[in-house]
Amino acid sequence: MKTMGLIGGVSWESTAEYYRLVNESVKVRLAGLSSSRILINSMNYEKIVSLELANEWGQVGEILAEAGCALERAGADFVLMACNTLHKVAPKIESALRIPFLHIADPAGEALVKSGVTQVGLLGTRFTMEEGFYARRLEEKFRLKVIVPDQTARRRIDDIIYKELCVGKFLESSRRELGQLISSTVSDGAQAVLLGCTELGMLLKADDASVPMFDTPLLHARFAAEMQFT
Repeated sequence: MKTMGLIGGVSWESTAEYYRLVNESVKVRLAGLSSSRILINSMNYEKIVSLELANEWGQVGEILAEAGCALERAGADFVLMACNTLHKVAPKIESALRIPFLHIADPAGEALVKSGVTQVGLLGTRFTMEEGFYARRLEEKFRLKVIVPDQTARRRIDDIIYKELCVGKFLESSRRELGQLISSTVSDGAQAVLLGCTELGMLLKADDASVPMFDTPLLHARFAAEMQFT
C-alpha cells in the first residue's frame, strides 16, 4: 500500500472527515482491521485565512508548497489537500513536488461527466466561486459549464462556511438557506450541484436539492484511497 500525504487543518473539521472517508474506503477494499497509511501535515488555518483576506496568495503558496514537500520528505508517495479554496495555489504546490499532487477538482469532474452532467452549479467560498481558477479547470479539462450563485448568495455562502462550518457550527437554519440557494442555481440551468467546499457536505443532505449533489471531499478521498493500490 502506498503512503498518502494529506495537507490538512484547512479546516481541521474537513481533515477529520477526510481521515474517516479514506479509511472507510480502505476497509471496504481490504476488510478486517485494515486502515490507510496516511501522513497528515496539519496547518494553522487562522494564519492562512488571514493571508487569503490580505490577498497574499504568494505567501499562501509558499507555505503550502513547503507543507507538501515536508510530506514528501517524510515518505509520502503522493499528496492531496483537504481544501477546495487553497487549490488556487495548486500550481505552486505541484511545481515544488517530485511526487503526484491529486487535484480536488479532477475526481469531481470525472464523476460529473460520467453521470452525463454538462451544466453544474458550483458552491464554495467566494474565492472558489469568484476567482475562476476552479471553474476554468472544470470547463477546460471536462468541458463543463459552471454556474455560480449571484453576488449576494456568494457572500452568504462564504459567511456560512467561515463563520459556522469551519468552527464546528452546523445550523438547521443555514441548511435550509443553502437549500434555497441551490434551488436558485437549478433554476439558472444547473443539472447538478458541486459542493466545492470541503465543509458543505457535513451540513447538506441529499434531499436538500432537487438535483444530484457531488461532494468533493467524498470523491477526492475515495480517489486517493484507490491511488494507494495503483
